[in-house]
Amino acid sequence: MSIFPYIYYMVKDFNITDDKTKISMYAGMVTSAFTFAEFSTSLLWGRLSDKIGRKPVLLMGLGGTGLSVLIFGFAQSLPVALFARALGGFLNGNMAVLQTTVAELVTVKQHQPRAYAVMPMVWCVGSIVGPMIGGALAKPVESMPSIFVPGGLFDRLPYLLPNLFSAGCVFIGLFIGFFFLEETHAERKLRRDRGVEIGRYLVSLVSRTRKPKGKAPEEEPLLGESDEALPGYRSADAFDPRDTPDRRDVDDGGETGLPKTEKLSVKTFNRTTVLIIITFGILAFHTMVFDSLLPVFLSTARPTPRPPTHLPFQFADGFGYDTKTIGFILSVQGVYSMTSTYFLFPRVAEKLGALGLFKLISISYPLLYIATPYLVFLPDPLRMAGIYGIVVWKCTLSTLAYPSNTILLSNSAPTTLSLGTINGVAASTASLSRAAGPAISGWLYAKGLENGYSGLVWWCTAIVTIAGLCISLKIQEPRGRLDEKEPSEPPTGPSGSREATGSS
Repeated sequence: MSIFPYIYYMVKDFNITDDKTKISMYAGMVTSAFTFAEFSTSLLWGRLSDKIGRKPVLLMGLGGTGLSVLIFGFAQSLPVALFARALGGFLNGNMAVLQTTVAELVTVKQHQPRAYAVMPMVWCVGSIVGPMIGGALAKPVESMPSIFVPGGLFDRLPYLLPNLFSAGCVFIGLFIGFFFLEETHAERKLRRDRGVEIGRYLVSLVSRTRKPKGKAPEEEPLLGESDEALPGYRSADAFDPRDTPDRRDVDDGGETGLPKTEKLSVKTFNRTTVLIIITFGILAFHTMVFDSLLPVFLSTARPTPRPPTHLPFQFADGFGYDTKTIGFILSVQGVYSMTSTYFLFPRVAEKLGALGLFKLISISYPLLYIATPYLVFLPDPLRMAGIYGIVVWKCTLSTLAYPSNTILLSNSAPTTLSLGTINGVAASTASLSRAAGPAISGWLYAKGLENGYSGLVWWCTAIVTIAGLCISLKIQEPRGRLDEKEPSEPPTGPSGSREATGSS
Protein backbone atom coordinates (compact mmCIF):
# COMPACT_ATOMS: atom_id res chain seq x y z
CA MET A 1 0.00 0.00 0.00
CA SER A 2 2.85 2.44 0.73
CA ILE A 3 3.97 2.54 -2.92
CA PHE A 4 0.56 3.45 -4.35
CA PRO A 5 0.77 7.23 -3.72
CA TYR A 6 4.11 7.59 -5.52
CA ILE A 7 4.40 4.69 -7.96
CA TYR A 8 3.12 6.81 -10.85
CA TYR A 9 5.79 9.45 -10.20
CA MET A 10 8.50 6.87 -9.57
CA VAL A 11 7.91 5.26 -12.95
CA LYS A 12 7.78 8.71 -14.53
CA ASP A 13 11.20 9.52 -13.03
CA PHE A 14 12.67 6.40 -14.65
CA ASN A 15 12.37 8.31 -17.96
CA ILE A 16 11.49 5.19 -19.92
CA THR A 17 8.88 6.90 -22.07
CA ASP A 18 7.83 10.37 -23.13
CA ASP A 19 4.25 9.18 -23.62
CA LYS A 20 2.42 10.02 -20.39
CA THR A 21 -0.43 7.68 -21.24
CA LYS A 22 1.96 4.71 -20.98
CA ILE A 23 3.19 5.57 -17.49
CA SER A 24 0.11 3.95 -15.95
CA MET A 25 0.85 0.75 -17.88
CA TYR A 26 4.40 0.53 -16.50
CA ALA A 27 3.15 1.43 -13.02
CA GLY A 28 0.74 -1.48 -13.28
CA MET A 29 3.61 -3.79 -14.24
CA VAL A 30 5.58 -2.79 -11.14
CA THR A 31 2.55 -3.24 -8.92
CA SER A 32 1.65 -6.63 -10.36
CA ALA A 33 5.21 -8.03 -10.28
CA PHE A 34 4.84 -8.80 -6.57
CA THR A 35 1.54 -10.59 -6.85
CA PHE A 36 2.52 -12.54 -9.97
CA ALA A 37 5.60 -13.86 -8.19
CA GLU A 38 3.50 -14.55 -5.09
CA PHE A 39 1.14 -16.61 -7.24
CA SER A 40 3.97 -18.90 -8.33
CA THR A 41 5.01 -19.74 -4.77
CA SER A 42 1.91 -19.40 -2.55
CA LEU A 43 0.93 -23.05 -2.91
CA LEU A 44 4.50 -24.13 -2.14
CA TRP A 45 4.57 -21.99 1.00
CA GLY A 46 1.19 -23.37 2.06
CA ARG A 47 2.36 -26.96 1.67
CA LEU A 48 5.65 -26.16 3.39
CA SER A 49 3.73 -24.76 6.36
CA ASP A 50 1.84 -28.07 6.56
CA LYS A 51 5.20 -29.84 6.88
CA ILE A 52 7.40 -27.56 9.01
CA GLY A 53 4.78 -25.42 10.76
CA ARG A 54 3.21 -22.00 10.34
CA LYS A 55 5.68 -19.93 12.34
CA PRO A 56 8.87 -20.65 10.29
CA VAL A 57 7.08 -19.81 7.05
CA LEU A 58 5.68 -16.57 8.46
CA LEU A 59 9.13 -15.49 9.65
CA MET A 60 10.72 -16.32 6.29
CA GLY A 61 8.02 -14.28 4.57
CA LEU A 62 8.74 -11.26 6.75
CA GLY A 63 12.45 -11.53 6.05
CA GLY A 64 11.86 -11.69 2.31
CA THR A 65 9.54 -8.68 2.43
CA GLY A 66 12.10 -6.61 4.34
CA LEU A 67 14.83 -7.42 1.83
CA SER A 68 12.64 -6.64 -1.18
CA VAL A 69 11.50 -3.21 0.05
CA LEU A 70 15.11 -2.21 0.68
CA ILE A 71 16.07 -3.12 -2.88
CA PHE A 72 12.98 -1.32 -4.18
CA GLY A 73 13.99 1.85 -2.36
CA PHE A 74 17.37 1.84 -4.11
CA ALA A 75 15.83 1.17 -7.55
CA GLN A 76 16.68 3.76 -10.19
CA SER A 77 15.41 1.84 -13.21
CA LEU A 78 12.37 -0.19 -14.17
CA PRO A 79 14.18 -3.58 -14.26
CA VAL A 80 15.49 -3.15 -10.69
CA ALA A 81 12.06 -2.10 -9.45
CA LEU A 82 10.47 -5.13 -11.13
CA PHE A 83 13.13 -7.43 -9.65
CA ALA A 84 12.60 -6.06 -6.15
CA ARG A 85 8.85 -6.46 -6.31
CA ALA A 86 9.13 -9.97 -7.77
CA LEU A 87 11.63 -11.00 -5.10
CA GLY A 88 9.21 -9.90 -2.40
CA GLY A 89 6.47 -11.98 -3.97
CA PHE A 90 8.65 -15.09 -4.31
CA LEU A 91 9.73 -14.97 -0.66
CA ASN A 92 6.36 -14.05 0.83
CA GLY A 93 3.65 -16.65 1.31
CA ASN A 94 2.23 -15.15 4.46
CA MET A 95 -1.34 -14.46 3.36
CA ALA A 96 -2.32 -18.12 3.04
CA VAL A 97 -0.42 -19.13 6.16
CA LEU A 98 -1.98 -16.35 8.23
CA GLN A 99 -5.46 -17.44 7.19
CA THR A 100 -4.57 -21.01 8.11
CA THR A 101 -3.28 -19.88 11.50
CA VAL A 102 -6.49 -18.03 12.30
CA ALA A 103 -8.56 -21.03 11.19
CA GLU A 104 -6.59 -23.30 13.54
CA LEU A 105 -7.17 -20.96 16.46
CA VAL A 106 -10.94 -20.72 15.93
CA THR A 107 -12.71 -23.94 16.85
CA VAL A 108 -16.26 -22.58 17.35
CA LYS A 109 -18.23 -21.47 14.29
CA GLN A 110 -20.06 -18.70 16.16
CA HIS A 111 -16.74 -17.04 16.98
CA GLN A 112 -15.66 -16.76 13.35
CA PRO A 113 -17.06 -13.28 12.52
CA ARG A 114 -15.09 -11.70 15.37
CA ALA A 115 -11.95 -13.75 14.79
CA TYR A 116 -11.82 -13.21 11.04
CA ALA A 117 -12.30 -9.47 11.51
CA VAL A 118 -8.90 -9.23 13.22
CA MET A 119 -6.72 -9.73 10.15
CA PRO A 120 -8.64 -7.22 7.98
CA MET A 121 -8.33 -4.73 10.85
CA VAL A 122 -4.57 -5.17 10.91
CA TRP A 123 -4.58 -4.75 7.13
CA CYS A 124 -6.57 -1.55 7.58
CA VAL A 125 -3.98 -0.19 10.00
CA GLY A 126 -1.35 -0.82 7.35
CA SER A 127 -3.53 0.81 4.71
CA ILE A 128 -3.75 3.89 6.94
CA VAL A 129 -0.08 4.19 7.82
CA GLY A 130 1.28 2.92 4.48
CA PRO A 131 -0.14 5.57 2.14
CA MET A 132 0.58 8.32 4.67
CA ILE A 133 4.21 7.24 4.94
CA GLY A 134 4.56 6.66 1.21
CA GLY A 135 3.00 9.99 0.29
CA ALA A 136 4.75 12.03 3.00
CA LEU A 137 8.26 10.54 2.77
CA ALA A 138 8.55 10.22 -1.01
CA LYS A 139 10.77 12.93 -2.51
CA PRO A 140 11.73 14.32 0.93
CA VAL A 141 14.01 16.97 -0.58
CA GLU A 142 10.95 18.60 -2.13
CA SER A 143 8.49 17.99 0.71
CA MET A 144 10.88 18.65 3.63
CA PRO A 145 13.61 20.98 2.31
CA SER A 146 14.56 22.17 5.80
CA ILE A 147 15.67 18.64 6.74
CA PHE A 148 16.86 17.09 3.48
CA VAL A 149 19.22 19.17 1.37
CA PRO A 150 19.65 18.90 -2.42
CA GLY A 151 22.51 16.73 -3.64
CA GLY A 152 22.30 14.25 -0.77
CA LEU A 153 21.39 10.57 -0.68
CA PHE A 154 17.65 11.17 -0.62
CA ASP A 155 17.91 13.57 -3.53
CA ARG A 156 19.58 10.89 -5.64
CA LEU A 157 17.19 8.23 -4.30
CA PRO A 158 13.93 10.13 -3.76
CA TYR A 159 11.90 7.01 -2.94
CA LEU A 160 14.33 5.37 -0.51
CA LEU A 161 13.04 6.97 2.70
CA PRO A 162 9.52 5.43 2.72
CA ASN A 163 11.01 2.03 1.97
CA LEU A 164 13.53 2.35 4.80
CA PHE A 165 10.64 3.05 7.14
CA SER A 166 8.73 0.04 5.80
CA ALA A 167 11.77 -2.22 6.17
CA GLY A 168 12.20 -1.10 9.77
CA CYS A 169 8.58 -2.00 10.55
CA VAL A 170 9.00 -5.40 8.88
CA PHE A 171 12.11 -6.28 10.88
CA ILE A 172 10.42 -5.22 14.12
CA GLY A 173 7.62 -7.63 13.22
CA LEU A 174 10.22 -10.33 12.52
CA PHE A 175 11.72 -9.80 15.99
CA ILE A 176 8.32 -9.96 17.71
CA GLY A 177 7.30 -13.04 15.75
CA PHE A 178 10.48 -14.97 16.57
CA PHE A 179 10.25 -14.40 20.31
CA PHE A 180 6.51 -14.28 20.97
CA LEU A 181 4.56 -16.03 18.18
CA GLU A 182 3.48 -19.57 19.10
CA GLU A 183 3.03 -22.38 16.62
CA THR A 184 -0.56 -23.43 15.81
CA HIS A 185 0.04 -26.46 13.57
CA ALA A 186 -1.77 -29.47 15.05
CA GLU A 187 1.45 -31.52 15.20
CA ARG A 188 4.31 -29.01 15.13
CA LYS A 189 3.03 -27.00 18.09
CA LEU A 190 4.10 -29.86 20.37
CA ARG A 191 7.75 -29.28 19.56
CA ARG A 192 10.06 -27.10 21.60
CA ASP A 193 10.27 -23.44 20.51
CA ARG A 194 13.50 -21.83 21.69
CA GLY A 195 12.41 -18.43 20.42
CA VAL A 196 9.27 -18.40 22.57
CA GLU A 197 11.29 -19.64 25.55
CA ILE A 198 13.72 -16.74 25.17
CA GLY A 199 10.84 -14.32 24.73
CA ARG A 200 9.19 -15.50 27.93
CA TYR A 201 12.50 -15.23 29.73
CA LEU A 202 12.91 -11.64 28.55
CA VAL A 203 9.37 -10.83 29.68
CA SER A 204 10.07 -12.38 33.08
CA LEU A 205 13.19 -10.23 33.45
CA VAL A 206 11.20 -7.09 32.72
CA SER A 207 8.39 -8.10 35.08
CA ARG A 208 10.91 -8.78 37.87
CA THR A 209 12.45 -5.35 37.59
CA ARG A 210 9.01 -3.73 37.76
CA LYS A 211 7.64 -5.93 40.60
CA PRO A 212 7.42 -4.27 44.06
CA LYS A 213 9.88 -5.83 46.51
CA GLY A 214 7.52 -6.22 49.45
CA LYS A 215 4.73 -8.02 47.63
CA ALA A 216 2.49 -10.05 49.93
CA PRO A 217 2.18 -13.79 49.22
CA GLU A 218 -1.58 -13.56 48.77
CA GLU A 219 -1.05 -11.11 45.91
CA GLU A 220 0.88 -13.68 43.87
CA PRO A 221 -1.17 -15.38 41.14
CA LEU A 222 -2.28 -18.91 41.94
CA LEU A 223 -1.65 -20.05 38.37
CA GLY A 224 1.66 -19.69 36.60
CA GLU A 225 1.92 -18.28 33.13
CA SER A 226 2.16 -21.70 31.55
CA ASP A 227 -0.96 -22.83 33.39
CA GLU A 228 -2.97 -20.01 31.89
CA ALA A 229 -2.22 -20.97 28.32
CA LEU A 230 -4.74 -23.00 26.40
CA PRO A 231 -3.71 -26.67 26.50
CA GLY A 232 -3.72 -26.98 22.74
CA TYR A 233 -1.47 -23.98 22.18
CA ARG A 234 1.20 -24.13 24.87
CA SER A 235 4.84 -24.25 23.91
CA ALA A 236 6.84 -27.35 24.70
CA ASP A 237 8.28 -25.91 27.91
CA ALA A 238 4.76 -25.41 29.29
CA PHE A 239 3.66 -29.01 28.79
CA ASP A 240 3.51 -31.54 31.53
CA PRO A 241 4.68 -34.98 30.37
CA ARG A 242 1.45 -36.49 31.66
CA ASP A 243 -0.80 -34.39 29.38
CA THR A 244 1.39 -34.49 26.28
CA PRO A 245 -0.12 -36.88 23.75
CA ASP A 246 1.97 -39.74 22.57
CA ARG A 247 3.56 -39.14 19.19
CA ARG A 248 1.72 -42.14 17.81
CA ASP A 249 -1.59 -40.52 18.74
CA VAL A 250 -0.72 -37.45 16.72
CA ASP A 251 0.30 -39.53 13.74
CA ASP A 252 -2.95 -41.47 13.97
CA GLY A 253 -5.13 -38.43 13.96
CA GLY A 254 -4.06 -36.54 17.06
CA GLU A 255 -5.92 -33.34 17.56
CA THR A 256 -7.56 -33.49 14.22
CA GLY A 257 -9.71 -36.31 15.48
CA LEU A 258 -9.27 -38.27 12.26
CA PRO A 259 -7.57 -41.64 11.99
CA LYS A 260 -4.65 -41.80 9.61
CA THR A 261 -6.50 -43.83 6.99
CA GLU A 262 -9.36 -41.34 6.92
CA LYS A 263 -7.03 -38.36 6.56
CA LEU A 264 -5.76 -39.88 3.37
CA SER A 265 -9.23 -40.65 2.02
CA VAL A 266 -10.88 -37.27 2.68
CA LYS A 267 -11.20 -35.25 -0.50
CA THR A 268 -9.65 -31.82 0.01
CA PHE A 269 -11.34 -29.96 -2.85
CA ASN A 270 -15.06 -30.36 -3.34
CA ARG A 271 -17.36 -28.35 -5.61
CA THR A 272 -18.14 -25.76 -2.95
CA THR A 273 -14.47 -25.21 -2.15
CA VAL A 274 -13.60 -24.73 -5.83
CA LEU A 275 -16.41 -22.19 -6.35
CA ILE A 276 -15.34 -20.24 -3.26
CA ILE A 277 -11.74 -20.14 -4.49
CA ILE A 278 -12.88 -18.89 -7.92
CA THR A 279 -14.96 -16.10 -6.36
CA PHE A 280 -12.00 -15.24 -4.15
CA GLY A 281 -9.83 -14.85 -7.23
CA ILE A 282 -12.41 -12.62 -8.93
CA LEU A 283 -12.77 -10.54 -5.76
CA ALA A 284 -9.00 -10.13 -5.54
CA PHE A 285 -8.83 -9.14 -9.21
CA HIS A 286 -11.32 -6.29 -9.20
CA THR A 287 -10.44 -4.92 -5.75
CA MET A 288 -6.77 -4.83 -6.76
CA VAL A 289 -7.77 -3.03 -9.95
CA PHE A 290 -9.51 -0.40 -7.84
CA ASP A 291 -6.63 -0.06 -5.34
CA SER A 292 -3.94 0.27 -8.01
CA LEU A 293 -5.97 2.29 -10.52
CA LEU A 294 -7.49 4.86 -8.18
CA PRO A 295 -4.12 6.57 -7.40
CA VAL A 296 -3.30 6.62 -11.12
CA PHE A 297 -6.77 7.97 -11.88
CA LEU A 298 -6.29 10.71 -9.29
CA SER A 299 -2.75 11.47 -10.53
CA THR A 300 -3.77 11.84 -14.17
CA ALA A 301 -3.81 15.49 -15.16
CA ARG A 302 -6.62 16.97 -17.17
CA PRO A 303 -5.66 16.69 -20.84
CA THR A 304 -5.05 19.91 -22.72
CA PRO A 305 -6.61 20.40 -25.13
CA ARG A 306 -9.49 18.28 -23.91
CA PRO A 307 -10.59 15.60 -26.39
CA PRO A 308 -14.17 15.61 -27.66
CA THR A 309 -16.81 14.39 -25.23
CA HIS A 310 -19.82 12.34 -26.31
CA LEU A 311 -21.74 11.06 -23.30
CA PRO A 312 -22.38 8.60 -21.89
CA PHE A 313 -19.17 6.76 -22.85
CA GLN A 314 -16.69 8.90 -24.77
CA PHE A 315 -14.80 11.22 -22.41
CA ALA A 316 -11.25 11.53 -21.05
CA ASP A 317 -10.39 13.48 -17.92
CA GLY A 318 -8.47 13.28 -14.64
CA PHE A 319 -7.79 15.09 -11.37
CA GLY A 320 -4.05 15.90 -11.31
CA TYR A 321 -3.63 15.48 -7.53
CA ASP A 322 -0.14 15.30 -5.95
CA THR A 323 1.28 12.45 -3.82
CA LYS A 324 0.34 14.03 -0.48
CA THR A 325 -3.29 14.47 -1.45
CA ILE A 326 -3.51 10.94 -2.80
CA GLY A 327 -1.79 9.54 0.29
CA PHE A 328 -4.29 11.32 2.54
CA ILE A 329 -7.25 9.99 0.53
CA LEU A 330 -5.93 6.44 0.79
CA SER A 331 -5.31 6.86 4.52
CA VAL A 332 -8.88 8.01 5.07
CA GLN A 333 -9.88 4.87 3.21
CA GLY A 334 -7.92 2.83 5.75
CA VAL A 335 -9.47 4.60 8.74
CA TYR A 336 -12.97 3.93 7.50
CA SER A 337 -12.12 0.32 6.61
CA MET A 338 -10.87 -0.34 10.13
CA THR A 339 -14.04 1.10 11.64
CA SER A 340 -16.24 -0.86 9.26
CA THR A 341 -14.37 -4.09 9.89
CA TYR A 342 -14.66 -3.83 13.66
CA PHE A 343 -18.18 -2.50 14.08
CA LEU A 344 -20.06 -3.47 10.93
CA PHE A 345 -18.86 -6.87 9.75
CA PRO A 346 -19.40 -8.97 12.92
CA ARG A 347 -22.95 -7.68 13.37
CA VAL A 348 -24.00 -8.06 9.74
CA ALA A 349 -22.34 -11.48 9.41
CA GLU A 350 -24.14 -12.76 12.50
CA LYS A 351 -27.51 -11.73 11.04
CA LEU A 352 -27.10 -12.66 7.38
CA GLY A 353 -24.48 -15.38 7.63
CA ALA A 354 -21.23 -15.40 5.67
CA LEU A 355 -22.80 -16.80 2.50
CA GLY A 356 -25.83 -14.50 2.46
CA LEU A 357 -23.63 -11.47 3.09
CA PHE A 358 -21.19 -12.42 0.34
CA LYS A 359 -23.98 -12.82 -2.22
CA LEU A 360 -25.49 -9.46 -1.25
CA ILE A 361 -22.14 -7.71 -1.67
CA SER A 362 -21.58 -9.32 -5.06
CA ILE A 363 -24.73 -7.58 -6.32
CA SER A 364 -23.39 -4.14 -5.35
CA TYR A 365 -19.93 -4.29 -6.91
CA PRO A 366 -20.92 -3.75 -10.59
CA LEU A 367 -22.68 -0.49 -9.72
CA LEU A 368 -19.54 0.80 -7.98
CA TYR A 369 -17.30 0.36 -11.03
CA ILE A 370 -19.87 1.73 -13.45
CA ALA A 371 -20.20 4.95 -11.43
CA THR A 372 -16.53 5.66 -10.60
CA PRO A 373 -15.31 7.22 -13.91
CA TYR A 374 -18.15 9.75 -13.90
CA LEU A 375 -16.60 11.52 -10.88
CA VAL A 376 -14.73 13.73 -13.35
CA PHE A 377 -17.99 15.47 -14.25
CA LEU A 378 -18.59 16.73 -10.72
CA PRO A 379 -18.03 20.47 -10.14
CA ASP A 380 -14.67 21.25 -8.51
CA PRO A 381 -16.18 21.97 -5.05
CA LEU A 382 -17.88 18.56 -5.07
CA ARG A 383 -15.08 16.47 -6.56
CA MET A 384 -13.40 15.58 -3.26
CA ALA A 385 -16.74 14.68 -1.66
CA GLY A 386 -17.52 12.43 -4.61
CA ILE A 387 -14.14 10.70 -4.33
CA TYR A 388 -14.65 10.05 -0.62
CA GLY A 389 -18.13 8.73 -1.35
CA ILE A 390 -16.78 6.19 -3.84
CA VAL A 391 -13.96 5.25 -1.45
CA VAL A 392 -16.39 4.65 1.43
CA TRP A 393 -18.62 2.60 -0.86
CA LYS A 394 -15.75 0.42 -1.98
CA CYS A 395 -14.32 0.03 1.53
CA THR A 396 -17.67 -1.03 2.93
CA LEU A 397 -18.00 -3.76 0.32
CA SER A 398 -14.40 -4.97 0.70
CA THR A 399 -14.44 -5.12 4.50
CA LEU A 400 -17.55 -7.28 4.31
CA ALA A 401 -16.56 -9.42 1.32
CA TYR A 402 -13.07 -10.61 2.25
CA PRO A 403 -13.75 -12.02 5.74
CA SER A 404 -17.00 -13.55 4.49
CA ASN A 405 -15.16 -15.39 1.74
CA THR A 406 -12.42 -16.46 4.16
CA ILE A 407 -14.99 -17.91 6.57
CA LEU A 408 -16.67 -19.83 3.75
CA LEU A 409 -13.32 -21.19 2.60
CA SER A 410 -12.28 -22.25 6.09
CA ASN A 411 -15.61 -23.96 6.74
CA SER A 412 -15.31 -25.94 3.52
CA ALA A 413 -12.07 -27.61 4.68
CA PRO A 414 -12.68 -31.21 5.81
CA THR A 415 -9.77 -31.23 8.30
CA THR A 416 -7.29 -28.78 9.81
CA LEU A 417 -4.44 -30.63 8.11
CA SER A 418 -5.84 -29.64 4.71
CA LEU A 419 -6.15 -25.94 5.57
CA GLY A 420 -2.62 -25.09 4.48
CA THR A 421 -3.11 -26.62 1.04
CA ILE A 422 -6.57 -25.09 0.54
CA ASN A 423 -5.46 -21.63 1.64
CA GLY A 424 -2.32 -22.01 -0.46
CA VAL A 425 -4.37 -22.67 -3.59
CA ALA A 426 -6.69 -19.79 -2.72
CA ALA A 427 -3.74 -17.47 -2.14
CA SER A 428 -2.15 -18.53 -5.43
CA THR A 429 -5.41 -17.84 -7.24
CA ALA A 430 -5.74 -14.45 -5.56
CA SER A 431 -2.10 -13.61 -6.28
CA LEU A 432 -2.51 -14.41 -9.96
CA SER A 433 -5.61 -12.22 -10.02
CA ARG A 434 -3.81 -9.39 -8.22
CA ALA A 435 -0.94 -9.71 -10.66
CA ALA A 436 -3.18 -9.63 -13.70
CA GLY A 437 -5.36 -6.82 -12.34
CA PRO A 438 -2.87 -3.93 -12.34
CA ALA A 439 -1.20 -5.07 -15.57
CA ILE A 440 -4.44 -5.42 -17.52
CA SER A 441 -6.05 -2.33 -16.00
CA GLY A 442 -2.95 -0.22 -16.63
CA TRP A 443 -2.93 -1.23 -20.28
CA LEU A 444 -6.69 -0.66 -20.64
CA TYR A 445 -6.45 2.71 -18.92
CA ALA A 446 -3.67 3.83 -21.25
CA LYS A 447 -5.59 2.67 -24.32
CA GLY A 448 -8.74 4.31 -23.04
CA LEU A 449 -6.99 7.66 -22.60
CA GLU A 450 -5.48 7.42 -26.07
CA ASN A 451 -8.91 6.95 -27.63
CA GLY A 452 -10.86 9.28 -25.35
CA TYR A 453 -12.50 6.61 -23.15
CA SER A 454 -11.11 7.02 -19.62
CA GLY A 455 -13.97 4.93 -18.22
CA LEU A 456 -13.14 1.88 -20.36
CA VAL A 457 -11.17 0.05 -17.68
CA TRP A 458 -13.81 0.68 -15.01
CA TRP A 459 -16.62 -0.70 -17.15
CA CYS A 460 -14.60 -3.77 -18.11
CA THR A 461 -14.02 -4.38 -14.40
CA ALA A 462 -17.77 -4.15 -13.83
CA ILE A 463 -18.23 -7.01 -16.31
CA VAL A 464 -15.78 -9.10 -14.28
CA THR A 465 -17.79 -8.48 -11.10
CA ILE A 466 -20.97 -9.62 -12.86
CA ALA A 467 -19.23 -12.92 -13.61
CA GLY A 468 -18.33 -13.18 -9.93
CA LEU A 469 -21.95 -12.52 -9.00
CA CYS A 470 -23.17 -15.36 -11.21
CA ILE A 471 -20.71 -17.80 -9.64
CA SER A 472 -21.47 -16.69 -6.07
CA LEU A 473 -25.15 -17.47 -6.58
CA LYS A 474 -24.21 -21.12 -7.17
CA ILE A 475 -22.36 -21.50 -3.86
CA GLN A 476 -24.10 -23.55 -1.20
CA GLU A 477 -23.46 -23.27 2.53
CA PRO A 478 -20.27 -25.29 3.13
CA ARG A 479 -20.28 -28.01 5.75
CA GLY A 480 -16.88 -29.07 7.00
CA ARG A 481 -14.91 -29.85 10.14
CA LEU A 482 -16.69 -27.29 12.39
CA ASP A 483 -20.09 -28.82 11.62
CA GLU A 484 -19.04 -32.28 12.75
CA LYS A 485 -19.71 -33.11 16.36
CA GLU A 486 -17.55 -36.21 16.16
CA PRO A 487 -14.96 -35.79 13.39
CA SER A 488 -13.97 -39.45 13.52
CA GLU A 489 -17.49 -40.37 12.37
CA PRO A 490 -18.68 -37.65 10.02
CA PRO A 491 -22.46 -37.41 9.77
CA THR A 492 -24.06 -38.40 6.53
CA GLY A 493 -26.64 -36.49 4.57
CA PRO A 494 -30.05 -37.75 3.60
CA SER A 495 -28.54 -39.76 0.80
CA GLY A 496 -25.94 -41.27 3.10
CA SER A 497 -23.07 -39.67 1.19
CA ARG A 498 -20.11 -37.73 2.58
CA GLU A 499 -21.08 -34.64 0.56
CA ALA A 500 -23.14 -33.43 3.51
CA THR A 501 -19.96 -32.88 5.51
CA GLY A 502 -18.30 -30.86 2.80
CA SER A 503 -16.30 -33.86 1.53
CA SER A 504 -17.28 -35.48 -1.70
